[in-house]
Amino acid sequence: MQGMNRRQFVARMSAAAAGAALWTAGSYDQALAVTAARAVRTRGTTLEQAARPVGSGAYRKLAAGPGWPLVVRGELAAGAAGRDDRRTGLASFVQFTDLHLADVESPVRFEYLARFNDGAHRPQEALTVRGASSLVERVNAVRKGPYTGLPFGLVMTTGDNTDNHERIELDWYLTVMSGGRVTPSSGDPRRYEGVQNSGNAAYWNPELPLRDAYKAKGLPEIPGFLAGAARPFTAPGLSVPWYTTVGNHDDSIEGTLPDLGLLNELYTGDRKLEGCDDATAARLADALRHDPGHAASLLGTLLTKGGAVRRITPDERRRPFTPAEFARAHLDPAYTGAGPVGHGFTSDAAASGRLYYTFPLSAGVLGVSLDTTNRAGWADGSLGTAQLRWLESVLQQHSSRWYDADGRIVRGSGGDSLIVLFSHHTSTSMGNLLPDPYRPFEGRHDGKALVALLQRYPNVVAWVNGHTHENRITPHGHAIPERAFWEINTASHVDYPQHARIIELADNGDGTLSLFTTLIESAAPYAADASDTSDAGLAALYRELSYNDPYATPDALLGTSADHNTELLLARPGS
Repeated sequence: MQGMNRRQFVARMSAAAAGAALWTAGSYDQALAVTAARAVRTRGTTLEQAARPVGSGAYRKLAAGPGWPLVVRGELAAGAAGRDDRRTGLASFVQFTDLHLADVESPVRFEYLARFNDGAHRPQEALTVRGASSLVERVNAVRKGPYTGLPFGLVMTTGDNTDNHERIELDWYLTVMSGGRVTPSSGDPRRYEGVQNSGNAAYWNPELPLRDAYKAKGLPEIPGFLAGAARPFTAPGLSVPWYTTVGNHDDSIEGTLPDLGLLNELYTGDRKLEGCDDATAARLADALRHDPGHAASLLGTLLTKGGAVRRITPDERRRPFTPAEFARAHLDPAYTGAGPVGHGFTSDAAASGRLYYTFPLSAGVLGVSLDTTNRAGWADGSLGTAQLRWLESVLQQHSSRWYDADGRIVRGSGGDSLIVLFSHHTSTSMGNLLPDPYRPFEGRHDGKALVALLQRYPNVVAWVNGHTHENRITPHGHAIPERAFWEINTASHVDYPQHARIIELADNGDGTLSLFTTLIESAAPYAADASDTSDAGLAALYRELSYNDPYATPDALLGTSADHNTELLLARPGS
């Protein structure tokens, strides 16, 4: 997630996105009249039912609500009548994003900054591993796209798979995806050693009768919650192939501070900072946003000379991983699961740390996974010149023609594949142009530069991403219709609404393509029971607690109906 507060993000983005989400009023109203009746199957998706808050008061329960409609969006192309009968499915896959599997007992966390940055601590975060596994269960049960009926070809995770790029978090992520026994706890396996049993009233202490700040806002006391959260369980793993895209939380400290290896001893040490005075917390929060180097220095000082420090059990598995180690871990045979070997990463990636690649989405459809992180720090991203040039070469290899920078058609010798890009960052969150400390002389390029490049290649149909923790679908239009494409941004699975997204690509047989986007929720029951600490019960609590996080803005992150279940029309290249 970005370093800024979610409220700040929503405020900054709402005006810029309004025109994209709500096109002309007349056509938008007409689109809302289309319902899920056109779907082949709706079971297990938000076309059938979706979580909704019920009751009143500070803490609200969740229940199963009515399904959401299909919204047809025609900003980029008009849909012809009868296309449902002519349609041919081309690809069907699922996007996970921003799982944030978190080692909540880690010494290098900033829970005490939650009032300044709502991503620093969440009451539900001890349940991230179980919540992600429940999402896997949902995909395994649904199996097929609701509109094309095509079996899912794969699942792609678009970054922030881990929360603090620790090796133990990476092991949990790989196990959840591939299947196996997992123990979502670090340090001493016999006891929890984090802020949620500290007795500090600034945190939710679920197993203590303490009247803390979270209980004052309605969160319940739940005996056995922390013990249940740390209990080993067997993750089923995905039944379809899966791939990984890297995010800023996968390569930097708390997704913000550059990891130059200076804090490794703190990661694996025995001192955990659980609080500090308000003035120091404010300085650290400001440094995290504006001066990563100063933030790292402040953190080291607090752990050694001040603040509320707790002695915990050291754990070498908390060591942060490098990009090369990230790729190497995916190549471990223990994590092959449904495949493919490496899940997009090769031995070359493991040697070089180059985390961008191509892969087949389906016959005639190419997937491109980008690395938009910047190891200089900050939450936002960009692309290095070498990667941008590599991407352009890939686009040319898979195109028989494209447009040069002056708008002239260029003929090439490549074949024609439809292309879907995946990245962690969005077009509006790629403004971090600081030089990469590992490639200090390489230029960096923002989201506008990437959009301009993509619009030169008619075969590009979609750019799928995460990072914002918000559902948002944006059309990137062009005067030449075949040069337009859709940007599909999906909410996280750590914050409410905890969504993933089915995406289907279809040829309508009339010179247009349709991208169907259907949101899904985990397999957890909608109604949570505070006395139920079974695996399913904990997964249900994970969702309900995320809605009731007092620092969260769940309704803002939900997006509008035009960002949920949609048919996105666009011109087929060459039409």
